[in-house]
Amino acid sequence: MSGSTTDSAAESEHDGSPETVEPSIRTDEPSAHADEEKAAAVRRVSEAGRRWRAAQLAGCAALLAVAMTGGSIAFGALRDGGTATVASSSAAVSPGLMASGDLDASIKAMQAHLRSQPKDFGGWAGLGLAYVEQARTKGDPSRYRQAEQVLKKSLQLSADNEQGLTGLAALAAARHDFKDALAYADRTLKQNPYSERALSSRIDALVELGRYDEASKAADLADERRPGIPVFTRYAYVHELRGDVRTARGVLEQALSTATTPGDIAYVAGALGQLAWNQGDYDTALTDYARALAADDTYLPALEGRARAQAASGDRAAAIKGMENVVARYPLPGPLVELGELYEDRGADGDRAKAKDQYTLVDAWIALARANGVNADLDTALAAADHGDKASALKAARAEWARRHTVHTADALAWALHVNGHDKEALAYTRQATATGYRNASFLYHRGIIELATGDRKEGRSHLTSALKLNPGFSPLGAREARKALKEASK
Repeated sequence: MSGSTTDSAAESEHDGSPETVEPSIRTDEPSAHADEEKAAAVRRVSEAGRRWRAAQLAGCAALLAVAMTGGSIAFGALRDGGTATVASSSAAVSPGLMASGDLDASIKAMQAHLRSQPKDFGGWAGLGLAYVEQARTKGDPSRYRQAEQVLKKSLQLSADNEQGLTGLAALAAARHDFKDALAYADRTLKQNPYSERALSSRIDALVELGRYDEASKAADLADERRPGIPVFTRYAYVHELRGDVRTARGVLEQALSTATTPGDIAYVAGALGQLAWNQGDYDTALTDYARALAADDTYLPALEGRARAQAASGDRAAAIKGMENVVARYPLPGPLVELGELYEDRGADGDRAKAKDQYTLVDAWIALARANGVNADLDTALAAADHGDKASALKAARAEWARRHTVHTADALAWALHVNGHDKEALAYTRQATATGYRNASFLYHRGIIELATGDRKEGRSHLTSALKLNPGFSPLGAREARKALKEASK
């Protein structure tokens, strides 16, 4: 990928004038070189994926795994929409941020500008935000360290400037440090109560900390102060978490009607597609994803979402081809795990090995993310429960629950407890995961399985039935297991 090139020269720490704008990671820690090698390995695999055909993807995964064995590899994965729930964050930077065009080209332009204007604190903040977006969309967590450096540079040039603080809020959220994200958003709002980014970041952080009542009030306040696409999409998500799908869709449709840039159109239409898919409305989801891709045919969430909707609709061949194309361009954890499960579900010759390769690559990606300051406990808990070490899954889930109480962390802890044989303890957490009314088939599936394990056949059958009624194709493997368990429990 075009963002895979690296600049070796570093910013001068004495006078602030850059030899190149992109700073190197300077540290005396012995792991620094290993981290850079990990980042380079991810980039090489991503670049190779754009050249190689889908049949060669398993080899790419193995190559990355080998390249990263010199470091500390934590086993885990990231799951979205399957047997485990996405460890995702609504705090991701909107694709509309770089609406002017190609992200890599935008970064190069900002770098060129800062070479001639090294005292432009807003420019440094913009570059930091771009690095956050690049890390998120390109599967390159090493950019987080660079984002941190240039954002701090912005604040050195102008203490507590709004752009720098909102950039640090976005970075903290991307690293799953939601307490810091909230603190930076609050600092920004003290200066500018109408900052759209800070208002949005505050909603995101409160949601990800599980403080849903406060998040709802924050969404109302943001809607009063700065109505627009960033606020509308978060307002919709707060309502979705409470089970109010109708309001969520109405707000997103309103947002789409006001969108003008390709980035914003793709962003909102993709969110509509995800909302429809969660409700098992695959035709609508495919229509929404088509709207997103008509605006931006490279928009990753829409490409991934379309493949998942195709799989749920029964078009497995198209789904696998689509997901292979996604991971060839962007080897991110979510689509890698989805592709692995699609291979397992198909079960053709060599598919088991292909699936294992995808999970191995996700393990390596998470190790790299950890090395660059990302809290990956939730990711590890979700994936390791189904595709890795169960004891590690439980350890990570407990650690994440100690940090924040969300529906996602409750579900992850419940499932990790279940696979480790602690079903009675799991029951309380799976009930918390479904307490808000959030319509998520994976949550219902987990609750049903746990209830059956504790001997509550009536409730177990009810929740498994609800999961399959809501979204019968919620996971290539989980839906199959749900049907099997329901059949056994009905005898």
